[in-house]
Amino acid sequence: MAKRCEVCGKGPQFGNNVSHANNRTRRVFNPNLQSIRVKLPKGGVQRQRVCASCIKGGKVAKAA
Repeated sequence: MAKRCEVCGKGPQFGNNVSHANNRTRRVFNPNLQSIRVKLPKGGVQRQRVCASCIKGGKVAKAA
């Protein structure tokens, strides 16, 4: 399953772990995805994987 938000399309980003000795190794920053029940605009309910920033920003309507 893809680590991608179904609303905004946010996905993994890549960077480095940096040690005290300034050694660098690659790492992945994954989005904070939550599986929630979403009320669809044309009626009905569907389970989607949505990032926490979309939930907080009100971009999705949670089903009761």
